[in-house]
Amino acid sequence: MASSAMIPTYTSSSKGEDMQVDIEKNSKSHVRSQWVLNPPEPPSSWRVVTDSVGKSISRFRKNFSSLRDESWTKVLFSALQKIFPILVWGRSYTATKFRKDLLAGLTIASLCIPQSIGYATLANLAPQYGLYTSVVPPLIYAVMGTSQEIAIGPVAVVSLLLSSMVEKLSDPIFNPIAYTKLVLLATLFAGIFQTAFGLFRLGFLVDFLSHAAIVGFVGGAAIVIGLQQLKGLLGVSHFTTKTDIISVTKAVWQAIHNPWNPRNFILGCSFLVFILSTRFLGKKKKKLFWLASISPLLSVVLSTLMVFVTRADKNGVKIVKHVKGGLNPSSIHMLDFNNPYVGEVAKIGLIIAVVALTESVAVGRSFASMKGYQLNGNKEMLSIGFTNIIGSFTSCYVATGSFSRTAVNYAAGCETLVSNIVMGMTVLIALQFMTKLLYYTPTAILASVILSALPGLIDVNEAFRIWKVDKFDFLACLAAFFGVLFASVEIGLLVAVAVSFSKIIVISIRPGTETLGKLPGTDLFYDVNQYPMAVKIPGLLIIRVKSALLCFANATFVRERIMKWVSDEEEESVDDKGNSITQIQLVILDMSNLVNIDTSGIAALEELHKSLSTHKKQLAIANPRWQVIHKLKVSNFVNKINGRVFLTVEEAVSSKIQC
Repeated sequence: MASSAMIPTYTSSSKGEDMQVDIEKNSKSHVRSQWVLNPPEPPSSWRVVTDSVGKSISRFRKNFSSLRDESWTKVLFSALQKIFPILVWGRSYTATKFRKDLLAGLTIASLCIPQSIGYATLANLAPQYGLYTSVVPPLIYAVMGTSQEIAIGPVAVVSLLLSSMVEKLSDPIFNPIAYTKLVLLATLFAGIFQTAFGLFRLGFLVDFLSHAAIVGFVGGAAIVIGLQQLKGLLGVSHFTTKTDIISVTKAVWQAIHNPWNPRNFILGCSFLVFILSTRFLGKKKKKLFWLASISPLLSVVLSTLMVFVTRADKNGVKIVKHVKGGLNPSSIHMLDFNNPYVGEVAKIGLIIAVVALTESVAVGRSFASMKGYQLNGNKEMLSIGFTNIIGSFTSCYVATGSFSRTAVNYAAGCETLVSNIVMGMTVLIALQFMTKLLYYTPTAILASVILSALPGLIDVNEAFRIWKVDKFDFLACLAAFFGVLFASVEIGLLVAVAVSFSKIIVISIRPGTETLGKLPGTDLFYDVNQYPMAVKIPGLLIIRVKSALLCFANATFVRERIMKWVSDEEEESVDDKGNSITQIQLVILDMSNLVNIDTSGIAALEELHKSLSTHKKQLAIANPRWQVIHKLKVSNFVNKINGRVFLTVEEAVSSKIQC
């Protein structure tokens, strides 16, 4: 019984193995071609949309059904946790984390106070507006943000961009109130746009500013900012409001040749050297990072004491004078939507929103990668947007993530966003009780604080790396850099985006093509230029188009390029007597890169087939994608090339060799 029971099992196994061998032997290339030619019909665009909507609805129903049996308090708390991440990570907050956050918050506050005053003057606002922007925005972001390290507040590039655009609508010197109203309104619009980007998942708009363009733009802006700080270093009262390097250089030249007080220059340069020295020392010895962080505040304190004791303001040293103290006042009444420039301000808000988000998200992602967690881009946009909306109601101008303060926050060992809360509360205490002490602060010191932050914005090494990796990207970098330097900040941004778009267009309308050869000892076909050992098959020309889309923009170029490859190959195969050694008989198009094709692309393939047929050559297709083969079948192109469609290039080559 036992032996008889084993016989069927053995026989069945033998038959299965024999059948498998037969299938493998009979699987010719024409059989596998049917796999390519007869796939299921791909989903239509309408079906893709409806499926996406259906999945979203089912996901919502699933979440709703899971919450339906819960109490309303638990549902409310769950919703609040989505909006305010602090309710999630705050539950596991410990005293050890607080000690680290307290130290980090106090450290960045010491850097933030002088920087905020300096950036406010850069934005042509009263000094207190910079301090206001370092109080409310960090507190709002602390409860809504997803980054653990970002330090929120005013930044140099946004301050320069804001002042350069708004001052065209209102003069900050002759009408400071109207100018301030426009800045606050631009901040509100920036917050609205940023919130909309997050709600509607439009984060891709931020990517229109490529990495190379940002490097060039920030570098150019840093040089312009540096030149403008010569106004404070030289202690001149009248200076150009233009941002291009020619106008600023001309203003500096005129200031030097007019009477000026060298005490401002000596004072500012002395403390600039001090700040840069402490920064150099902090980089050399990591344990002394705190010295570089507090050096700007220390410079402000020491210089203020020096001026107060020596009464240097009586001898020509320019001072800040009155800084309004107290809590952030409400600015809702200053948001004037009946202003004739409201349309222009909305455009400014959009530009500022994109630039501020680009900087903040870039900073957040870089530090998130260091700590090994993922930053939610859309939530970041929402949190920054709400921060600026509420900020515009509380006398704050545009706030975003600061790279310099975030780096200090990270180095100080911050654990959570509580460090932002500590920083905001520290600045608030300074506003409440210490603004009168800033009366004698020299403007040259504020200029030196801003100048000390600029070297970190000019990334020469990154520009050199871009040059080595991608020359077109380097062109975008240069365009942004020189656009900011010689035109304006807005022109620099526009040129950077235009060059980035032109790169996309050029790549789309002029995609590369490559001839393929067989790697020895394999069934693989690769570019003969990249792999010189790859062998071309006599009588065959195998071409791959390096584009995801064959469409109206590039179809003609691709067809002409392929025909040129054919003629060039035949010219190379002619001997000294003019006789053809090998005639191209079959052209194989490797479509593995091609994701989709339109009617213009199909028409170009039909013209290519006709041209080849006229010269007694055949056309074959290998490895077409789902949408591509579907459209080629519907258009009857597959029948026109007699069904020469193959799963792989190797099978297309084998079919010709067998023939």
